[in-house]
Amino acid sequence: MSTTKKPSIVLCHGIWADASCFNKLLPKLIADGHEVISVQYGLTFFDHDVAAIKRTISRVSSPVILVGHSYGGATITAAANDERVVGLVYIAAVAPAPGETVNTQLNKFPSDIFTRIEVADGRVWMLPSGTEFFAGDLPEDEQKVVWATHYAPAADLFDQQNIEVNTWDTKPSWYILCTEDHTVHPDLQRWVSKRMGAKVTEIKSSHVPMLSHPDVVADVINQAAAAV
Repeated sequence: MSTTKKPSIVLCHGIWADASCFNKLLPKLIADGHEVISVQYGLTFFDHDVAAIKRTISRVSSPVILVGHSYGGATITAAANDERVVGLVYIAAVAPAPGETVNTQLNKFPSDIFTRIEVADGRVWMLPSGTEFFAGDLPEDEQKVVWATHYAPAADLFDQQNIEVNTWDTKPSWYILCTEDHTVHPDLQRWVSKRMGAKVTEIKSSHVPMLSHPDVVADVINQAAAAV
């Protein structure tokens, strides 16, 4: 019987979320034998969020698969220059290259969610009606929990940029493309995933497949772990 240890999994959230957005996914990955941590960062400074990922990588055994949802695709792209990272999984995510910002990518294919926001106190808040575009395939009671726990990012977060290398160009990548997404436009997801040469899994899902389709997300992560 093989005694080879499975890669560790480090999960990185997007905006309007925190580490708990992966709570349906965590038990599945743990049961599959992975060491798993869901990163908690502040959504104020991009560099600080990347540093939080790198600190978290130090808390698990190598090798590591980084998983990034939405804005988390930018943070894992920056953090993956760590030699302990052997693979990247993007979930309905952006993936800037050097010289690009998150906004550079989002502006290519504008999405509906940004009609349901309010900027106040230097933060971008999702209006209660925004869950229709953020998590529309969840039951109403779960959408209300998503809104009640959403964490607003700094208003300039998407214009911050510090991507030094295209790590998705040097390390194997997987991409979960959500065809019913009204937060990161599906056409942007197609463009991003094609550019990086990722192995793509399309799913009829809102922006939060780790909540609406956790089995599919876990399967893709396990595929990545097995491949590396």
